[in-house]
Amino acid sequence: MAKRGLYQRLRSNAQVRSALFCLGGLLMIVAVLIGPLPGPGFIILFPVGLMLVLQNSAWAKRRYVRFKRRHPRYGAWTDRVMRRVSAARRRARVALEALDAD
Repeated sequence: MAKRGLYQRLRSNAQVRSALFCLGGLLMIVAVLIGPLPGPGFIILFPVGLMLVLQNSAWAKRRYVRFKRRHPRYGAWTDRVMRRVSAARRRARVALEALDAD
């Protein structure tokens, strides 16, 4: 049986998951506050915070899925910024289907 990594073992603890969720929310708030300042602060902090929130909250995942259904263009953009594996698979599948159609 493969050993679970330290991160997976820590995330199984409810207090750690809550702390990671709060940290993600805090990073998103800080990203919005420093957004007007020059530099890439918002582009770095917001996706990291969003990833932490989505990984540690079922409620946030449901809200994110609802957002992606209502606004597919923005959902694709956020997936690309967060470098989600599922988004990369989806883009590859669409590109393959476009090649097959030609």
